[in-house]
Amino acid sequence: MTGYLASFEPAMRLALAEARAASQAVAGADADVPVGAVVLDEAGTVIGQGGNRREATSDPSAHAEVVALRAAGRSRGGWRLPDCTLVVTMEPCTMCAGALLAARVPRLVYGAADPRAGAAGSVWDLLHDPRLGPQVEVRGGVLASECAAVLQAFFEQHR
Repeated sequence: MTGYLASFEPAMRLALAEARAASQAVAGADADVPVGAVVLDEAGTVIGQGGNRREATSDPSAHAEVVALRAAGRSRGGWRLPDCTLVVTMEPCTMCAGALLAARVPRLVYGAADPRAGAAGSVWDLLHDPRLGPQVEVRGGVLASECAAVLQAFFEQHR
């Protein structure tokens, strides 16, 4: 991978570290699905990050993207993130795509596609629906093999 997409590899590696931490935060069968996310500001500085925390917090909305967006909002002192990029290891679901739109994030970079529940082009395409506001730039496939491998290993261990 070269050029524009390659510039997101360091951020994706941070997201992968968050994903691995999420799956280890709660032991055993209650471990969380290893998804991690980071939010970058216009300079490429991480202003929010997080991994899935649904099991650890008993919160159905504690997906990695939401955790990272909340942290970025706290960092910025406001919920609007109009010059930021969300980098996440797996294509967002409908809830997370909606949160991205609500936060006014103009760019999404993800690793592995989600053919079961992806809302950034795989199953649904919320981020390009003109009824929902400005379209979001979507770039998938950054370190896709590594992101998918983390998920696959988790599900092989927990099934």
